[in-house]
Amino acid sequence: MKTSRRGFLRISASAAAVAPWTSETFTRSGRFEQSQGSDEHGPVLLYSNENAYGPSAKVLEAIRRSGTGVNRYPRLRYGALVERIAAEHRVTTDRVMLGAGSTEILRVAALAFLGKSKQLIHASPTFEAMEHYATSVGSQTSAVSLTPAFAHDLDEMLWRLNSSTGVIYVCNPNNPTATLTPRKDIETLISKLPASVMLVIDEAYHHYAGTSANYASFLDRPVEDERVIVVRTFSKVYGMAGLRLGYAVAAPKAIERMRRFANEDNINAVAARAAFAALDDNDGVKDFVERNLSDRQEFFNQAMARALKPIDSHANFVMMNTTHPAEDVIAHFRRNNIMIGRRFPPMDTYIRVSLGQPQEMLAFWHVWDTLPYPRTGMAH
Repeated sequence: MKTSRRGFLRISASAAAVAPWTSETFTRSGRFEQSQGSDEHGPVLLYSNENAYGPSAKVLEAIRRSGTGVNRYPRLRYGALVERIAAEHRVTTDRVMLGAGSTEILRVAALAFLGKSKQLIHASPTFEAMEHYATSVGSQTSAVSLTPAFAHDLDEMLWRLNSSTGVIYVCNPNNPTATLTPRKDIETLISKLPASVMLVIDEAYHHYAGTSANYASFLDRPVEDERVIVVRTFSKVYGMAGLRLGYAVAAPKAIERMRRFANEDNINAVAARAAFAALDDNDGVKDFVERNLSDRQEFFNQAMARALKPIDSHANFVMMNTTHPAEDVIAHFRRNNIMIGRRFPPMDTYIRVSLGQPQEMLAFWHVWDTLPYPRTGMAH
């Protein structure tokens, strides 16, 4: 008989991990209205970099209240939400565009600035949506390997520039590696870009990155450059992945060019109302960021107890080298009712693990310890 999700978590929690969580780890979870993300017979979901705790109680209340308005198109809310996001980032409304998730923003950017005679330059591996959309409109794509520190190789990207280049895509923090590309290096890239090349900076995981000499958002500390498009999403820290809402902030000319390719009524009434609550819930965001810091540190504690060395993470997921084919490891977890990230060529021995709630991570390590080959001392 297949073990249910609830039963599996109960069994896994009773099997002590190498370095168990403290009681505070569990009590702090009480700050949030718990979200399982699947029914009790479904798998443990550690594969899509979602907020395992979200959305916050305030956002959930806004979602509940929105039910009375779903018979109306959200056109009036569109303009109001654009104004709210513009105020959040201290820009004018003509610099903001909404999308059905940040992936729609990437799609319209491909339609607006790429095509059969154009080239996209992107990292490898990185979030694949931009590459897929570029290919769908007939563009050539040029994949640049990450540096040994798993940052974008911006020098190589500059070297790949030619007269057909339309867009350079930089995901920072990068998915799937959860690593940072230094802010100063991106600024140098911008200073050397030809006037015809757009730079799309995907900041989906911005809230988890923290502040450091290496990182500063291009919205919190903007550059006045018409070639820069910054992309954000409500899918991650705000816990709204299922509602599909994202946005871009860019120069008015770039926004107008992209808007031509956006779907009409591309956001829904529930997402719009939830977004207002999310943007006003600073305490909720702070709690989610703190929770992620704790969960991320515990993942590294568990990894170090097993002599593992994951890649340093600045997001809500972790990538590490198993030294075995990733597909085999992924299949092992799937057989044990846990879904982890897919394979990310060319890093074919690495797995990406989205951080879940404490009991879900206990389940992860329990299954890790049943892998049918040596599981300690694996390389970075």
